[in-house]
Amino acid sequence: MMGWRQSLQRTDMSKARTIYLNEPLKNTFCKNSISTAKYSMWSFLPLYLYLQFSKAANAFFLFITILQKRHLADRLVNSKSTIVLRQNAWQVIQWKEVNVGDIVKATNEQFLPADVVLISSSGPQASCYVATSNLDGETNLKIRQALLETAEMQTEKQLSSLSGKIECEGPNCHFNSFTGTLHLNGSSPVPVGPEQVLLRGTQLKNTEWILGIVVYTGLETKFMQNSVKSLLKRSSVEKVTNLQILVLFVLLLVMSLVSCVGGMLWKDKHGVDIWYIMKKEHNTHSFGFDILMFIILYHNLIPISLLVTLEIVKYVQALFINWDEDMHYKANNVYAMARTSNLNEELGQVKYLFSDKTGTLTCNIMTLKKCTIAGIIYGDQSSRSDAGGKKLSQSACSVTEAYEFNDPTLLRNLKNNHPTKACIKEFLTLLCVCHTVVPERDGNNINYQASSPDEAALVKGAKKLGFVFTTRTPYSVTIEAMGEEFTFEILNVLEFSSNRKRMSIIVRTPTGQVRLYCKGADSVIYERLSEDSLFVEETLTHLEYFAKEGLRTLCVAYIDLTEAEYQQWLVKYKEASTVVQDRTQSLEDCYDTIERKFLLLGATAIEDRLQARVPETITSLLKANIRIWVLTGDKQETAINIAYSCKLLSGQMPRIQLNTDSLEATQEVINQSCQDLGTLLGKENDLALIIDGKTLKHALHSEVKKNFLSLALSCRAVLCCRLSPLQKAEIVDLVKKHVKAITLAIGDGANDVGMIQTAHVGVGISGNEGMLATNNSDYTIAQFSYLEKLLLVHGAWNYFRVTKCILYCFYKNVVLYIIELWFAFMNGFSGQIIIDRWCISLYNLVFTSLPPFTLGICEQCCSQESLLRHPQLYTVSQTGDTFNIKVLWIQCVNALVHSFILFWLPTKMLEHDMVLQGGHTTDYLFLGNFIYTYVVVTVCLKAGLETLSWNKFSHLGIWGSIALWLVFFAVYSSLWPTIPISPEMTGQANMVLVCPYFWLGFFIVPFACLIQNVMWKSIRNTCKRTLLEEVREMESSRVQELDLPRDSEKSPRMETANLPKSPSPQPCEVVFRNNSVDLGNPHGYAFSQVEQTEISQEELVRAYDTTKSITMGTVPSALSEAVLE
Repeated sequence: MMGWRQSLQRTDMSKARTIYLNEPLKNTFCKNSISTAKYSMWSFLPLYLYLQFSKAANAFFLFITILQKRHLADRLVNSKSTIVLRQNAWQVIQWKEVNVGDIVKATNEQFLPADVVLISSSGPQASCYVATSNLDGETNLKIRQALLETAEMQTEKQLSSLSGKIECEGPNCHFNSFTGTLHLNGSSPVPVGPEQVLLRGTQLKNTEWILGIVVYTGLETKFMQNSVKSLLKRSSVEKVTNLQILVLFVLLLVMSLVSCVGGMLWKDKHGVDIWYIMKKEHNTHSFGFDILMFIILYHNLIPISLLVTLEIVKYVQALFINWDEDMHYKANNVYAMARTSNLNEELGQVKYLFSDKTGTLTCNIMTLKKCTIAGIIYGDQSSRSDAGGKKLSQSACSVTEAYEFNDPTLLRNLKNNHPTKACIKEFLTLLCVCHTVVPERDGNNINYQASSPDEAALVKGAKKLGFVFTTRTPYSVTIEAMGEEFTFEILNVLEFSSNRKRMSIIVRTPTGQVRLYCKGADSVIYERLSEDSLFVEETLTHLEYFAKEGLRTLCVAYIDLTEAEYQQWLVKYKEASTVVQDRTQSLEDCYDTIERKFLLLGATAIEDRLQARVPETITSLLKANIRIWVLTGDKQETAINIAYSCKLLSGQMPRIQLNTDSLEATQEVINQSCQDLGTLLGKENDLALIIDGKTLKHALHSEVKKNFLSLALSCRAVLCCRLSPLQKAEIVDLVKKHVKAITLAIGDGANDVGMIQTAHVGVGISGNEGMLATNNSDYTIAQFSYLEKLLLVHGAWNYFRVTKCILYCFYKNVVLYIIELWFAFMNGFSGQIIIDRWCISLYNLVFTSLPPFTLGICEQCCSQESLLRHPQLYTVSQTGDTFNIKVLWIQCVNALVHSFILFWLPTKMLEHDMVLQGGHTTDYLFLGNFIYTYVVVTVCLKAGLETLSWNKFSHLGIWGSIALWLVFFAVYSSLWPTIPISPEMTGQANMVLVCPYFWLGFFIVPFACLIQNVMWKSIRNTCKRTLLEEVREMESSRVQELDLPRDSEKSPRMETANLPKSPSPQPCEVVFRNNSVDLGNPHGYAFSQVEQTEISQEELVRAYDTTKSITMGTVPSALSEAVLE
């Protein structure tokens, strides 16, 4: 049962609350101390015992270590310092001491200790910037604004005199919603919305200080409401093994019962003839005692040694991952790390990969990569980029001059009076003027602060080309261009929105000309171009080229206005600004009247930089039949652009976009899409499904969930945007529970922890968003591209190694210990053993201990190069066909046949007894030593048959084990009476090793056992060749390339292959009857601008005056320094 599901159900039903101001005794709510540990003082013992008894292997130290780490992390968080208003004065307290109703103060770069309603701030119009990457993964800053009724409350006296209450909804997990009302005594109630709320986990940015009233604390904060309970993870192979160990125990009981009944029948039949071993007084046979005797006799059938062997094998496999230099990120000196070894083989069975976007696929870095101006493309330095590819792999996320916009041709054209010089100058001027960026001076340097990383990238790109944005005042911007300073008067800002897909600004140039600059998506700019506009077709061609490169594009254009035109429009603008109903729509209609007859300047192409080799890695994983879902908190347009950049989506792929506001609309569009797919539903098609968080909330409803999952599974790629951390976990859990496949989640931020913990395997990327993801993951890597080797190489190898080790341990145990059952038929079920007890004890411990380790540590299905060159090989381990209940019991039956041969063939060989030199006759141990030797030889040679990759350790494990037994046998049989141990074994080696029958059987008996396996393997490899056998054959003949048939070709040789290949997606020839499907080519635009906030973009740009300094506010310096420490 999912802890987060319980939490969600609990909090959705929670009651509304009232927070009293400056009346702490009335505010009795949850404490601000949190705990993310698995156990409490009371739950530790039962849960821990359950964990140990639910799995066969003992992982005591591992889980205790994890337990201690989580509690340590909790203590560090709870002991952080913050400033609160207590007893009319500011005091420094720990986070865990914060209570609901407290007035807290946070300074720039600090994290918020709880969910607070913003009272006031040092920013213009009581606004502030916050970074929410810990919550939603977005790197662009969000704007929050306090209510006008509280904006002036800043001093201790003003705050202490606050009297009233806040009525708000109960704690819940929804980041983007908040409903509350502020009741100040003597004032009318004021509504409080999400724009006034700062959540725990957000970081204050570009704002000196803020003041806020705490409304949710501790586990009731939205951040903690989105947390997921840590699950106890076990691999599917381990679950199958544990179940079969139980089945084997039941089989042991059946064998004991059969032997007990056999003993009773044998005594009833032969009791008179064996009077010499019968007691004088014939007592009733003790059935219970005999059952226990036979359980003890056969108890070694249970492969207890397997558990120890697997722990060692998996530990060494984890070390191989940790030591892999190919997964060593040298830029930060970070190695891959296996934080648990229990899931090594699970890496080889992943079918669904759930990936975060920001920081996982991308580097959180936006740069102006290319542009087209007046029909000429600039920044197309493909050859230079290719040459630096290797260097980029080591410093993939560092912004260097080599990988920013770099084309000297543009500067030459600007300086040498090229015919396009005027267009170039106007283009770069537009980039410096048309935006909402705020410049901050740090000595001689200028730092640009922006709520849109795309706008910051354009301004920085223009700065690199000599057009520097230097100053912003409420009514002007100043730039330095080519050594001269120009000031543009800001007349109006025509705001960006998702509907408009553009932003415009009306300025008065230094020459007095009224000019409108506009940047936006090509679809909205082109339909507004003047007939006199030039370079239209050339720019469109360049836009298509940029889109294929996965770059985010914007068209830029301008129009000069006469003073009369502007004044006439200004009247309409003022009227639209005062409309009471539908003001936003009225303003957009007004904007549209003046955004006409543009003159096109060109277009920009921004690179949301991918991590090194992300497209190649995704392509390889798709070939390995791994389906990739991107789960992100970012905007839909941004996610789509990245999906094209990393080759997850192709240009001609139809996109089903689900963006609805109600349950009924969601159900209707999903059902219609499912009907349109018809018989293709449930099969992988060349489709993309794109859904946002608001729609997903309805799609996961019980009435819709089944059809939604069927639709998602029918698509080659799935993009889920605007998701909360809890929704990410819900998506993973949906697939995990309803699809019989292994899931893997990968992310780098705190908002990814839920899905990482929910998936079968969680991988954390040690990135720029803290260590929460890595601390809660099963495996840690530094780059997304390392996932390719982690899965295709380590995963495949570990799966083959672990499963072969398990099958072999079951096999060798059944071979030896079933022999005691065969012997029971000869000794009247008396419980007598045929093999010396010490030899039985040392069988798994010494004489057959090395082959399982060589199989589990050194075995390779094929080379690393072949696994990476042919990702289709991953499907061998992914399907699990090489290890399941059927395969395991076929191996056990094979062992049963071998044990039958190993017992009865030597027994018949010595059936008439024999007289040794010196007149001695043989006994039961003589036969037992024959059998034991043949068992050791057969079992070791069987390991050789299972070995695909021979090395010195394989030879040592197989031939060394046989030699070790023979040496031990010779020494052991001569120990008594020097060492008083096993007197019955005295002289056995002298009798056995000189017996010609022994050496004859030494070759014949193992041959008789293994000849059937050799024949079966030969027939299978000849008649039912798989891709794996073909690759191995090519490797053995040192052929470097394997000519595989394309998807469109049919090869008779490959048609008979038993290996399931990664199926190519069905070409989508479906006629969709709903407007949610986009069949057109993508034309991404590079806006991630915050919209629909309390403070408009025009108010924002008019609020800053960078010529004036900002004071720290009312925080005492001593308190500020204490908090910063």
